[in-house]
Amino acid sequence: MFDKIMVPVDLAHADKLDRALRCAADLATQYKAKVTYVGVSAATPGSVAHTPEEFAKKLSAFAKSQAETHGIEADSLALTSHDPTVDLDPTLLKAIEGTGADLVVMASHIPNVADYIWASNGSTIARRAKASVMLVR
Repeated sequence: MFDKIMVPVDLAHADKLDRALRCAADLATQYKAKVTYVGVSAATPGSVAHTPEEFAKKLSAFAKSQAETHGIEADSLALTSHDPTVDLDPTLLKAIEGTGADLVVMASHIPNVADYIWASNGSTIARRAKASVMLVR
């Protein structure tokens, strides 16, 4: 059913992604799909990495760790954005097309009042992506 699963990852909050990561790994195992972990960072130093190259290495190590832990085939795609806070949704939508993902598994949160004014990232991706999108709370 699914051949390529994309999982957006915020390495600064990787500890809060467990349910989504396990879900993606379970689906990858079930469908023998490849998982691509996608991260978006700024070109400027941040809390996770000082350079885009360092960020890419950390994301690659994360993907390798997930592959070993869950026994799945995985790779990573590190993207650089001028302002990830503003550009995250369009950057992820381009990544979905670029990777050929037919399923996106992403962590989400329980909606609150602010979500009625500003859509969450998951909501925007689910509305605009051509691929199936699974939001995991």
